[in-house]
Amino acid sequence: MICGLGIVLAMCVALARASAADTPKADSFDELYERGQKVNASIKTLTARFTETTTSTLLTKPLVARGRLSVERPARVILRYTDPEARVVLIDGNKMTMTWPSRNLNQALDISATQGRIEKYFVNGSAADLRRQFDIEDRPQGDSRTNTYYVSMIPKRKQMREGLARLELWVGRTSSLLETMKLTFPNGDTKTMAFEDVVPNPPLDAATFSIGR
Repeated sequence: MICGLGIVLAMCVALARASAADTPKADSFDELYERGQKVNASIKTLTARFTETTTSTLLTKPLVARGRLSVERPARVILRYTDPEARVVLIDGNKMTMTWPSRNLNQALDISATQGRIEKYFVNGSAADLRRQFDIEDRPQGDSRTNTYYVSMIPKRKQMREGLARLELWVGRTSSLLETMKLTFPNGDTKTMAFEDVVPNPPLDAATFSIGR
């Protein structure tokens, strides 16, 4: 779960920077990613509303949660869940802290290994680097039903497959913004995050990344 969350947050930034480029409809994943890298330096902060849907063989029905996401590069991210229960997940460098008042949960974890992989493949890597690590399927013409550009990424390495079976992305053809991301885990469980009101480079004050806010 930690690895999956880290990839979600890293890709939020990666796709946001790609969205800053003008995206012709016939582009491949490689072209989209390479243009996104060119505007990498322009994306410093990011905010969005999100809806998170979790499915599991242990659940009788999907769990749906909502909240707001804020990102400050290079390595600060906070998710503030508001519904159905208040909780906060903060990533600050190599540390992830989660507070869940209704469950009396206050947990801090070292995620340096995960962050290192994200930095290597998703931040500093190229499209070719990603293809060496993932089997990538893209639909250059997008999905006509949802007017989105679709990318599926399946890890090639056994170590990575132990934490993630597939990553799927849907990017809006009109907005060029990340709209939905779905992670499928090795046991068949899934986590889908749908994003709305994505805003690149909004002003963020210091209190944004305070858990006690």
